[in-house]
Amino acid sequence: MPPPLHSLSRRRLLGGLLAAAAVSALPSRLALAQTAEPLTRELPGTGVALPRVGLGSWITFNVGDDPVLLEACTAVMAAFFAEGGRLIDSSPMYGSSQATIGHALKQLEAVERVYAADKVWTSNPAEGPAQIAASRQEWGIPRFDMLQVHNLLGWEGHLETLMAMKASGDVRHLGITTSHGRRHDEVEHIMRQVPLDSVQLTYNIVDREAEQRLLPLARERGIGVIANRPFQRKRLIRHLEGKPLPPWAAEIHADTWAQFILKFIISHPAVTCVIPATTQVEHVRENLAAAREPLPDETMRRRMADYVRGL
Repeated sequence: MPPPLHSLSRRRLLGGLLAAAAVSALPSRLALAQTAEPLTRELPGTGVALPRVGLGSWITFNVGDDPVLLEACTAVMAAFFAEGGRLIDSSPMYGSSQATIGHALKQLEAVERVYAADKVWTSNPAEGPAQIAASRQEWGIPRFDMLQVHNLLGWEGHLETLMAMKASGDVRHLGITTSHGRRHDEVEHIMRQVPLDSVQLTYNIVDREAEQRLLPLARERGIGVIANRPFQRKRLIRHLEGKPLPPWAAEIHADTWAQFILKFIISHPAVTCVIPATTQVEHVRENLAAAREPLPDETMRRRMADYVRGL
């Protein structure tokens, strides 16, 4: 179930409000100066290239109607677009997150810039179309770029709906999701049987079970991969806080632990993008900076994983 509306504390996002002040100074159109564009990877077989770092909204954007928190989230999205980001992921499971995204897209006039990825989340597939329509209204967009079956709930019926929507042009891409390393056997079965565009799963520098079967299968089948929970909801970052980055992290331009972890994830050849969530503008910029050269090669990736394992 979604967390209570203000499980994301007002105090945590008030820090982001300092950056949110910049939103009021934005031009009416999102004409934001950009740094070097982030690296992209094609969603296999679609011709659509996505920046390798996206933006999640679980918990962080569940802020209700609080105007202070809404503007702080808008500042986060403004920074995300300014740094070249595109894919934003949400779900009807995420409380008011969809409405928060819709608010920011309207404020920033950024509907044309977003790659909108959402989910269907109901045990009754017959309820799927109405839920999808309600989600689209919350976002304020003409159609979703990607729709995913959230945590495989009612997946057979929902995938029939999504395939029909794709055939009619009502959604561009479709997929399934799982998290916490759960139900990988079922995910593998679906990947082998259904023409998916994407699978979303948990993958980071310590949660690496997906490397055994799912990531190789995604490459074999031409399925994109969206990596969730890159920081284990901050637990991994907290564990590494106070511990030194290895001096050789400079070789891949990883200046922080967050960048170190993100570069590990997005350098896997099967991963299309990763979706860290954040309430802080500075963290958005830090995360998008990880999607720039240089990225680690396979030898460096092993070295990175071994180093973190040793901590």
